[in-house]
Amino acid sequence: MKKIKIFAGALLLGAMLSLAACQHEKPNFIYMPDMVYSPAFKAQKDGAMRMPVAGTVPRGFQYYPYANNPERAGQELKNPLPPTAEVLKRGQVMFNTYCIVCHGPNGEGDGSVVPKFPRPPSLQSDKVRGWSDGRIYHVISMGQNLMPSYASQIATADRWSIIYYIRALQRSKHPTPEDLKAAGQE
Repeated sequence: MKKIKIFAGALLLGAMLSLAACQHEKPNFIYMPDMVYSPAFKAQKDGAMRMPVAGTVPRGFQYYPYANNPERAGQELKNPLPPTAEVLKRGQVMFNTYCIVCHGPNGEGDGSVVPKFPRPPSLQSDKVRGWSDGRIYHVISMGQNLMPSYASQIATADRWSIIYYIRALQRSKHPTPEDLKAAGQE
């Protein structure tokens, strides 16, 4: 009796293994044919991307109307931050984080990347000192020549605080008569 059970078990095991090897290329019934035979789309291929709904804006988007008009930006944009020591300190931190590598510690265009890249304009030049705060803000926001836009890296308020720090650097090299009078050097 024991031999019959072993033989029947081996026969059953052999039948199961032979049936497991069968391939069913065409099943009798497909429950959800759309799921089985769906076409695959690449997300960025033509026809797969949807256009955004009219009137929507991306999260965190800030409209900047001066993108192609630096002169108008220079005339119309005014620094909204008060010139406090805290704002100036924040401007120094942000300048030392983003600007110092190209413009140098005193804004003279002698940063650490200058040997590898072309020298940027000096922030101490008469040309840049003559720019309005709005024009400098525009250059930080939109970039200029080899300088890229820093709008995605530097928050709006931090750009304005950087401008206060740039003005402090400029006044340290080129003091105004009021600065000299306040220091007692006329």
